[in-house]
Amino acid sequence: MMRWMILISIAAAVVLACVSGTWADVVMDTVPVGNSGNTGELSGGGVYAPNRICGAVDYGYNIGKHEVTAGQYTEFLNAVAASDPYGLYNSSMTNPYGCQIQRNGLPGTYSYSIATDWANRPVNYVSWGDAARFANWMHNGQGSGDTEDGSYFLNGTTSIEALLAITREADATWAIPTEDEWYKAAYHKNDGVTGNYWGWPTGTDAVPSNDVLTPDPGNNANFWQGDYTVGSPYWTTEVGEFENSDSPYGTFDQGGNLWEWNETVVAYVWGEQHGMRGGSFGGNPSHVGFLHAMARAASLTDGFPSGEAGHLGFRVASIPEPATLSLLALSGLFVLRRRRVT
Repeated sequence: MMRWMILISIAAAVVLACVSGTWADVVMDTVPVGNSGNTGELSGGGVYAPNRICGAVDYGYNIGKHEVTAGQYTEFLNAVAASDPYGLYNSSMTNPYGCQIQRNGLPGTYSYSIATDWANRPVNYVSWGDAARFANWMHNGQGSGDTEDGSYFLNGTTSIEALLAITREADATWAIPTEDEWYKAAYHKNDGVTGNYWGWPTGTDAVPSNDVLTPDPGNNANFWQGDYTVGSPYWTTEVGEFENSDSPYGTFDQGGNLWEWNETVVAYVWGEQHGMRGGSFGGNPSHVGFLHAMARAASLTDGFPSGEAGHLGFRVASIPEPATLSLLALSGLFVLRRRRVT
């Protein structure tokens, strides 16, 4: 009995540490994306941006299985944002659509916490610059790791113009996915070095439903379809909620839940901005057709890199060292997951 009490106490302490962000490392679950050298397909933004060939990637990489969660971002804030000079925390995170990360204390002694029922939902109200600093922190080993150099040389940059000029460093190990990396992981059929893509990031050309069922029957996502998948107070589902609705490479929620930042700068009709893909949990019901379509491969939108909103989050990609790229590419020849055809 005493042994079990000790184990339970240790487990409780681990959960508390992970939620409060006091010491636990962020564990980022990723999936490999192989089939190096696949061809892309024509896909774009219609009236907002020119169509382009998307999804062609000539190297192997890993991508986050899930969107970065509020719990993981809380760890990041506790590690680097005691003063928060770059505005990594947004007070809107506590509004009715926010991910409910709480900040306490005064500048220089800020601390951050999140309730357990929010920790596994995606972080929102994060800018492209916030996502790049999170990637730098991951690149630099977390903890007290630098946020200003590593995968991206930011050097205190916060302005729109300067952020748009930022590019990935050659030795980056963690990064915001490019549009091609993101698109391939979401839609490519994982059937070899081909140009074959599904229309939706649930491994199908059939329109998904937005139901939460147990067990998940597949081809479901969190978006507005006559009603919200989950309403107040959560709006977003926990990452991986739709356990049988993954992409051909094994990612979850690349359709719905939150729009996700891409690294790629896209030329829109009103100027250059960073692309976003995947759609979100909802919006104005009068625009249901527009919002519903946004999870499709043919659709994308955009945002200024300093923008932060309740419908916007991100995931990260892990870029192997150059010596391992060929090995990862070879692995894609042997690991082909079964897919549902509907």
